[in-house]
Amino acid sequence: MATTATKVSLPYTGDPAADQLLAEDPLALVIGLALDQQVPVQKAFRGPYDLRQRLGHLDAGRIARMDAAKLETVFQQRPAIHRFPAAMARRVQELCAVIVREYQGDARRIWEGAPDAATVAKRLAALPGFGEMKVRTMMAILPKRLGVRPRGWEALVPRHPTLGDVDTPAALANYQQQKRLHKAAVRAAEAKKKTR
Repeated sequence: MATTATKVSLPYTGDPAADQLLAEDPLALVIGLALDQQVPVQKAFRGPYDLRQRLGHLDAGRIARMDAAKLETVFQQRPAIHRFPAAMARRVQELCAVIVREYQGDARRIWEGAPDAATVAKRLAALPGFGEMKVRTMMAILPKRLGVRPRGWEALVPRHPTLGDVDTPAALANYQQQKRLHKAAVRAAEAKKKTR
């Protein structure tokens, strides 16, 4: 697997400390992507930072072994980590359990040591809450933002804008606007099909 030394910038939250955690801790990044559902990008990717602040750690093994009700309470503390705190607490705990079982508690192993990009994509798709869109997003973040370029990565990077293209707060705002326009176009096309 080829990697290049780059200065990592993941300006997804609007908070430099939370952004830095995403750039430095693969588990934080994976959890942030898992939380990126029905909330703004900034809220989703700030979740790992808030979780670490409340728990005093961001350790996959410890989170996987936590009492589920206690973890839900942590997610529900105001401000809640997610719009659906109980459901997302369960998802994060399931995600951490998979990372412990399959990757010895190290989220970086999802991509490190993989023989090719197809293997990385397959591993990501097996994570709780990771559908095709999240897999494709991560397959863009890895080479474009983190310098992780497994064999065949070019074929799996989406041609449309993703979070992998976001390197500044302005780029994030532009990405969010493009995403809104794309969703509106999809909804309009679906509505048009129904009226035929």
